[in-house]
Amino acid sequence: LDEGTASAEAMTMSKRVTKSEFDAFFVDSDCHPQTLAVIRIRAKPLSIEIIVGHPLANLEAHAVFGVLIQYPGSSGAVRDIRPAIEAAHSSGALVSVASDLLAMCVLTPPGELGADIVLGNSQRFGVPMGYGGPHAAFFATREKYIRSMPGRIIGVSVDSEGNPALRM
Repeated sequence: LDEGTASAEAMTMSKRVTKSEFDAFFVDSDCHPQTLAVIRIRAKPLSIEIIVGHPLANLEAHAVFGVLIQYPGSSGAVRDIRPAIEAAHSSGALVSVASDLLAMCVLTPPGELGADIVLGNSQRFGVPMGYGGPHAAFFATREKYIRSMPGRIIGVSVDSEGNPALRM
């Protein structure tokens, strides 16, 4: 699972969870191009329309079941994405945010901003770029959607601090 695939999984999970009558998914125009390419490929056989635009300016004009926002953007832009998240939620859409784990050390985490699904590339904490790719992604969601996540939860374990941890 790389970031592009995780984003496509977020799109299909959003469609399943919302049970929306809409067949359109909004993608931030500042998403990584490889992410958009994977989403388009996955959407085509599912008859999902992909709408690309600026989530702070173009989102409210579209009836969508889900939204993907890149935070920070592929351009490096750091935007306040709360208004876009609120607009999407007010229309019943789920919001996925593709984020950078290292950037979350200094930025407000997307979950705290209201995101329903957070995903991204974990390469910054793993395999060096010189070892190729694609690099492993991470995928998280609100507790109420956890049973709709892609993959399988195999069991519950305990981490080094004694907290329960789900393992795949």
